[in-house]
Formats: sequence, structure tokens, C-alpha cells
Amino acid sequence: MDSLEERIGGEIAMAESAGSAMKKWRELFGISQVELAKYLKISASTISDYEGNRRASPGVGIIKRFVKALLTLDEQKGSEVTRNLEKFNAAKEQSGSFYMIKDFSTPISGMDFSRLIEAKIAANPGLLDTVKLFGYTLLDSLKVILEISPTEYPKLFGTTTERAFIFDQVSTGRSPMVVIRVAPIKPKLVVIQNVDQVDKLAIKIAQIEKIPLLTTKLNGEELKVRLNNI
Repeated sequence: MDSLEERIGGEIAMAESAGSAMKKWRELFGISQVELAKYLKISASTISDYEGNRRASPGVGIIKRFVKALLTLDEQKGSEVTRNLEKFNAAKEQSGSFYMIKDFSTPISGMDFSRLIEAKIAANPGLLDTVKLFGYTLLDSLKVILEISPTEYPKLFGTTTERAFIFDQVSTGRSPMVVIRVAPIKPKLVVIQNVDQVDKLAIKIAQIEKIPLLTTKLNGEELKVRLNNI
């Protein structure tokens, strides 16, 4: 298998819950259970049983077929997900001088994410139900603004753009939202920490970009403790 197949297959094989990992990757590729079952020539209920951990953990052969099916079905749709994964040079966890990336073992909805971090919604509350997050990136806002380069920006997304950006060291929220506004790739949700009054321009940008904007009083360490349990 090539590096991408090995990465996906390895994560599933080593996961505490192989079924949950399979579900995460299937949803990340945007493939339905019915679509996957049809390609694999098995019933959709079999896929559901694996993902719900109602069957024994799949062996290497099944995992290999599963991963190959994801990549093939994505190729038939134009390989967008595969290209993004390769572009971001994904790893389960990465860190840089001003950011830390974490992927969830199981996707979480924007609404559940909001509740978990005790967030207040500053913009686009109606979009939270449409957001599904596969991870988050914790960023030092000042360093992102002062030091980020165009070549390094895609690294902030890890495996996927289906993630939350959480900004620390923020005064009003304006600067990080301006960065997101001009960037070619957008996160699905933005959180700013310890801000009492969110800047009006930040809210306006969030509305234009259709990105839910949240605030939380939890510090970085407490956020990591809560989110790393997903």
C-alpha cells in the first residue's frame, strides 16, 4: 500500500475502536454506508455492524479492502479528499512553534463541540448543526498573525479542513478572523478564548464566510483535556 493507504489502514488497525475509526474515515471521505457496501458487494448492515462495534474487529484483509474502496470511490468523484490529505501531509498529531493539531478518533457535531467547551455563540448559531468536526488546531493568535507564511498555513489543517481553529492570545477576535478571511482554505468553525466583547468586524467576517464563531473561557489546557477524550 502507498503512504496514504498505510496511514489510514494503520490508524484503523491500531485504534482502540476499529469500528469508530472506520466510521471516521468513511465520513471524512463523504461516502455513505450504502455506497461503500455496494462497492464492496456486502450489505449496508454489515458496514453498520463494523462501525457500531457489533462485529469482531476487522482483520488486515478487510481493512485493506475498506481503505482501497474509500480511495477508489473518491477517485471516481475527482479525488478531492485524497488530494487534500496528501496536500496537508497529514499525521495524527503535529505541532509547530505556534500551533498544535489533534484529530478526533470519532467525529463530533458543531453543537456537541460547543457544549463540550462551554462556548457562547458569537456568529452563525444556525450553522452549528450542519458542521461535523474531525479535529481541532490550537493556535497562538499573535504568532500566527506575525509569523505565519503562505507555505506553512496548509499545515494547520492536519488531515482535513473539517476542523475547528481555537485561537489563544486574542484581544477582540478581529485579527485571526482577518487572517481567515484572506486565506485560501477555511476551517469549519472558529473559537476564540477569553474575550468578553467580540469585535464587530470579526463577527461580520464570520457571517460572510459562513463560519460559526464561538467564544470560551476555558484555558488551553482544560480545552485539550476535554477535547482529547473525543
